[in-house]
Amino acid sequence: MTLGDKLRSLRSIEGSLRGLGRPLTQSEVVTAMKKELGRGLSQAYLSQIESGARPHMTNTSRDLLARFFRVYPGFLVDDPPGYSRELQSELRMADATIDSWLYAGADQFTGDAELARALRNVAQVNDSRGAILLLGEILRTPGLAERLSEVLQPKSLVGSGHPPPASHN
Repeated sequence: MTLGDKLRSLRSIEGSLRGLGRPLTQSEVVTAMKKELGRGLSQAYLSQIESGARPHMTNTSRDLLARFFRVYPGFLVDDPPGYSRELQSELRMADATIDSWLYAGADQFTGDAELARALRNVAQVNDSRGAILLLGEILRTPGLAERLSEVLQPKSLVGSGHPPPASHN
């Protein structure tokens, strides 16, 4: 599937999700991006991408489209020749779903910039599923989270209801 095909499909899905019963137009995508994300792309640029006249995007454009459509940025490329969706493993599909969930979560916590940034950081890791499983193990291991907090001393824990890291004089 080409990048243009993927964007047309995403516009169709987004139109359905918004109750329109039709795909969003390119102009509607541009307007909604600016309203919802505070910035966006031009309709001409989006048209060039969809038509294949512009086969590659900047990272900024890819990230904006990924945030708007709530997909993993790596999804927004042409599939290689011979690629088949049936070749994707269940774990890779789970990872893409997790990444979409993390990006959507980050968008929900715009009032907590540190949390939103942390969710996006996890989504951008190559193996976000593994990162979440690792976090689960860290939290499950008695005392490990506290020891890591002392070593890393994240400022986000101060004033968050968590005890401050112990000082070592």
